[in-house]
Amino acid sequence: MSQAEAVGPVGAGRSRNPLWTFGILRSELTTTLRRWRTLALLGVLAAVPVLIGIAVRIETSDGSSAGPGGGGGPAFLSQVTNNGLFLVFAALSVTLPVFLPMAVGVVAGDSIAGEAGAGTLRYLLVAPAGRTRLLLAKYASTLVFCLVATAVVAASALAVGALLFPVGEVTTISGTQIGFGEGLLRSGLIAVAVAASLIGFAALGLFVSTLTGSGIAAMATTVGVLITVQILDSIPQLSGMHPYLFPHYWLSFADLLRDPVYWDDVVKNLGLQGLYAAVFGSAAWARFTAKDITA
Repeated sequence: MSQAEAVGPVGAGRSRNPLWTFGILRSELTTTLRRWRTLALLGVLAAVPVLIGIAVRIETSDGSSAGPGGGGGPAFLSQVTNNGLFLVFAALSVTLPVFLPMAVGVVAGDSIAGEAGAGTLRYLLVAPAGRTRLLLAKYASTLVFCLVATAVVAASALAVGALLFPVGEVTTISGTQIGFGEGLLRSGLIAVAVAASLIGFAALGLFVSTLTGSGIAAMATTVGVLITVQILDSIPQLSGMHPYLFPHYWLSFADLLRDPVYWDDVVKNLGLQGLYAAVFGSAAWARFTAKDITA
């Protein structure tokens, strides 16, 4: 019998206390968001919109247009000079395929494996937390990081866009115009949709983290899976499997800038992320609750 199992009955009554559960989550959030590595990741994410905004400003200083024509994905760049609010959409479309999921992969991959590698996981389980509650707290803190990271990108882009470019009414992808206030609301909705797009990948990273005692190995594996799936999603010959790959509908958030909003791909994306979260979350729970914790 492991040490964690031996002390389980002693803390059973206390572990059912909702305040104790909230304390575990608060502790995990504090630990995650105060790490220098996390702050560095957020700093890099905040710098991306700054670099994009400065690059567009320099490129268009002679009156030329920025980016390709059209209205989706990176093509949002072509609208930035007319309305700085479009820098939010452009920054999210640039960071979502690579930068945001890589940051989430680092945090999720390190969540369990990092504690095991540092020798602190056993002591977390000796405390009356319980493996299930600890795992849920780890996953919840990773989801909060998804939201914080996305908000950092959006806020940085909004500030830089307002500073370097004019702001005003927003021309939607459909060609209609909406007020600046509604444009801000659409920006917030898009940021939430982008954060929600990462919940399936976060669960996958959590599962990988339960398979090893090395935080570096878990982070590298999670990022490696991301790169592999992104490559698979870009091969036309594999189009039959694309709708089942977690990043396939990531850029569907652009449909939230249509008038009226086109929900089909957004709903498909959320459903796919929920499926990945359920499958890999269950796998992580099965692995973690049966795992022999030696460190």
